[in-house]
Amino acid sequence: MTLKFARLGSAGNEQPVVIAPDADGSEKYFRLTSLTQDIDGGFLASGGIERTREALNTGKLPEISPEGLRVGAPVARPGAVVAIGLNYAAHAAESGVAAPEAPVVFLKPTNTIAGPFDAAPIPPSSEKYDWEVELAIVIGREASYLSSVAAAAECIAGFAVANDLSEREYQIPGAAGQWTKGKSLPGSTPLGPWLVPASEVDPNNLRLRTLVNGDARQDSVTSDMIFDPATIVHHLSQYMVLEPGDVIITGTPEGVAMSGRFPFIQPGDVVELEIEGLGRQRQEYFRAEVR
Repeated sequence: MTLKFARLGSAGNEQPVVIAPDADGSEKYFRLTSLTQDIDGGFLASGGIERTREALNTGKLPEISPEGLRVGAPVARPGAVVAIGLNYAAHAAESGVAAPEAPVVFLKPTNTIAGPFDAAPIPPSSEKYDWEVELAIVIGREASYLSSVAAAAECIAGFAVANDLSEREYQIPGAAGQWTKGKSLPGSTPLGPWLVPASEVDPNNLRLRTLVNGDARQDSVTSDMIFDPATIVHHLSQYMVLEPGDVIITGTPEGVAMSGRFPFIQPGDVVELEIEGLGRQRQEYFRAEVR
C-alpha cells in the first residue's frame, strides 16, 4: 500500500494527513492527529510511518475531505536544509564547470521552505531568478559518522519534490557573488506535495521534469546523478549531524535558465515541476515589493 504523507491547511496551521489508495483505485485522505500533532522529526524517528500503516489497517484514522485546503510542505519546518550542487554532469557542463569529484555542499535557511502551490515571490531587484527541480531526501533517524552507504540508506525516511530557486546574479558573478546569497531568498524552497516513504520509492530511477508556461525546460532521470541519495547521506554524515526531519535537496539536472537557452522567471510566469511517483508542484510568480 503506497502511502503519501501531507500537511493541509493555512500556513502555520497545517494538519497532518496520510493519503492512501482505496480498493477502487481512488485515494482517500485520513487525519493523523490521533497519532501526531505534525509530520516532523519526532514523528518520523518514532516509527510514525509504520504506526500509520497499523492505524489504517485497523480503521482507527478518520477520513477527511481535502477540498479547499491549502497544501503545505509535507514536513514541518526542518532543523536543517542541506543542498548539493552540480550533482548532474550535464548541469555542471551548462554551468561552465567540471563535474565535481566530491559532493558540493551548501546550506539554505529553513525559512525558505514553502508550500508546493504557494504563490512565489521574485525578489524586488532580481533579474535572474531561476528554477531547479530536485529530488528531496527527508531524514528519519540521526545520521552521524555512518560507517557505510548501506547504513546511510537506513536513515532515509522518504522522498519529495523540491524547487531550489536561485538568483544567479546574487549567486555567481563578481566579488560579492555567493551561493548563500543566491539560494536564501524568501519562499525559495517549495517542497512537496507529499512525502513518500523510502520503502516505496526507487530514488535512483525517477524522471524529473520542469515546465515554464507549459514549455519543457528540464527532463532527466535521477540515474544521471553523480552522487546517489544514500551516498550523499553517508558523505554528509562525516561532516555534520543529520537529524530526523532534516531535508537534503540533491541537485538539479540540465535545463535551467542560467544555461542561456531560456529566459529567467518573470512575474506572471507559471513553473511546474514533477518527479515520477512524488507528485507535481505549480507556482505562479509575482514581484515582491520593497518594504
